[in-house]
Amino acid sequence: MELGRIIRQLRYKAGWTQEQLAERLTVSAQAVSKWENQAAMPDIALLPAIAAAFGVSIDELFDRTTEERLRRIESRMETEDELPGELFFEYEEYLKGQLGARDSAEDPDGEKNRRVLSLLADLYHHRMESDARKVSRYARESIRLAPGVKDCQWLLCRAEGANVWDWNCSNHARVIDFYKEVVAGDRSDPPTPLPYLYLLDNLLADRRAEEARGYLDAYRKLPGARPVLIRVYEAHIALAEFDVKTADALMEAGLEEFAGDPDFLFEAAQYYAGKCDYDRAVACYEASYEAEANKKPRFTDALEGIAAICEIRGDCRAAADTWDRILDNLKNEWGLADESVVREAEAEKSRLLGKSKG
Repeated sequence: MELGRIIRQLRYKAGWTQEQLAERLTVSAQAVSKWENQAAMPDIALLPAIAAAFGVSIDELFDRTTEERLRRIESRMETEDELPGELFFEYEEYLKGQLGARDSAEDPDGEKNRRVLSLLADLYHHRMESDARKVSRYARESIRLAPGVKDCQWLLCRAEGANVWDWNCSNHARVIDFYKEVVAGDRSDPPTPLPYLYLLDNLLADRRAEEARGYLDAYRKLPGARPVLIRVYEAHIALAEFDVKTADALMEAGLEEFAGDPDFLFEAAQYYAGKCDYDRAVACYEASYEAEANKKPRFTDALEGIAAICEIRGDCRAAADTWDRILDNLKNEWGLADESVVREAEAEKSRLLGKSKG
């Protein structure tokens, strides 16, 4: 529906004359008349004021479908590092309104509702990440000025997901209990494998190896269980039990059993990186990335692992060169240009180059 007709409908609904709407917008009644008769379009700078006058979002002025609006919100979060406050609240209000107005007849399988819930979570996470970057920046500046003061040390650790020494703050018991509930309450036929993996990850992070072994046995019986991941978790459970010899043997056997498999190679790289066996880790990351050369576009996780190892080793120039490879992937395999992920990669490369010169 054209913008002018929507303005006319909203004006009728509000019970205003063209003059009354014009007065609210500080324009002439003739301007409003031209909009409604499709003779002219409002200036783009007026759109927020028009939307505010009617109590609707700018999207609603253009009568976008729900799917178009959801895609627009998703796209905006992908391309911007931080959403302006008024836009964040507009998206929040719209998404919550979609939850409140849901109709089982319109959404019989719950997919629309799930999508809206997912976007709400993504919206808050997007703001959390942008806020965390600010916390990190100011906390670092404060710590440099007063290294002996604790307050910002704690904030920095929380903002960057760094390790916290206090076990009562660093354990994962609450998320473990949540995933146990998800697994126990799953009524899918066959059961969904994915929650088992997140449950195993958090059990192993807390070295709750005995429980992890029980859930791995349950996962092993699922039709969707992946043999590659079974072998990986077997090795990590042995490692959580401090049986390094068995863990290493399981991983080496997996490299033979799943030779050339990019997923196992990536998991092996993760394993060796966690043990600080950086040569093996880099070799597995490279092999994993190369194994998918014919499956473009490729994810950049393996290259990011290599860059991190290079920086840990103090070779910031090699780390910057690896970010060059990541940028090449993003631009030439994914076709990205000015999205936030590209800007972040460019910033990482610049940071590392500066560090290498220092």
